[in-house]
Amino acid sequence: MRRHSVTPRPDWRQKLEAIGFQFHTLDGAYWNESACYTLSMDEVDALEAVTQELQQLCLKAVDHVIEQNLFERLAIDPKFAPWICTSWKKREPSLYGRFDFSYHGPDNIKLLEYNADTPTALFEASVAQWYWLQDRNPTHDQFNSIHEKLIAHWQGLRAALPAEGRVHFASLHENVEDFVTTEYLRDTAEQAGLLTTALAMHDIGYDDRARCFVDGDSRRIGALFKLYPWEWLVTEEFGQHLIQASWQVFEPPWKMILSNKGILAILWELNPDHPNLLPAHFNSEPLNDRYVRKPLLSREGANITLRDHSTVLESPGEYGHEGYVYQALCPLPEFDGNHTVIGSWVVGAEAAGIGIREDDGPITRNTSRFVPHYIS
Repeated sequence: MRRHSVTPRPDWRQKLEAIGFQFHTLDGAYWNESACYTLSMDEVDALEAVTQELQQLCLKAVDHVIEQNLFERLAIDPKFAPWICTSWKKREPSLYGRFDFSYHGPDNIKLLEYNADTPTALFEASVAQWYWLQDRNPTHDQFNSIHEKLIAHWQGLRAALPAEGRVHFASLHENVEDFVTTEYLRDTAEQAGLLTTALAMHDIGYDDRARCFVDGDSRRIGALFKLYPWEWLVTEEFGQHLIQASWQVFEPPWKMILSNKGILAILWELNPDHPNLLPAHFNSEPLNDRYVRKPLLSREGANITLRDHSTVLESPGEYGHEGYVYQALCPLPEFDGNHTVIGSWVVGAEAAGIGIREDDGPITRNTSRFVPHYIS
């Protein structure tokens, strides 16, 4: 894997906006095509294989949490445990997820975390970097079948949807990144032949008489994609009705287990010394002052503490009330002074492609730059 300095397309802003990429200059410079990364086919094969294996390990970890009733270790309210168990036993389908890797070569790929409930940077990985490739390196390929797999997966999910096949897509419309991601997923569902409706999260209501969730037009929501964390949703005014609701939600309730960073410690307990896992625990003692402390529930690099003996680096935020997990320190690879993370996408249960993010510092945040790639 190599990083190259390249000349941006002269009209790159207009081209990105033409495909609906409205947040390319988030906080000054989010999309960065003054550089690109190249990977060999062997490296792509390794990333794909590791992604597939970790996906299976994660599903086995869900089984373990449920069988051993480990919800309190993950700070999940016990009253939601039966509901999550039912969702898992029904094998309610998942749509997508993203593993974040520290990559030091095909034989040294380490899992940093699994973004299993509300992952973003999807549109960039699926669409924006593909259009860049067609303009700049059309004779090369990219590790990117995200779009095709999403459409195919929606088609396969048709049987799990209500009779009319309508899916509501909800997000915080004031958050442009969430809105674009949700609208992109809605577009893939429509390309798969499904009926869709867009709505803002605050337009979701509960009809006490009909005992169902409804949209702003009082139409029953039979299937919902929500780019909104489960731990927030259960605290909403209608959260008490979620347990009894009869609807299909993406991501399903059992993803509350995998979206919790405590799963990193459980994965390590179940698979000690696995080559793609980092030692992780619910306390720092086994890691000898070289660790990364992460809140069980957090997003966008908030409230992360990197400790390397006496050197401590912290990121601000409002997370951590539920507790923390401690993961062995694994410095990110540096390319020309950029700390680089590979986000490896899963659609359904299949590896689907990657997106690469980089930052000046060792903590990846929502403003960390997205850089396209191709297979050399």
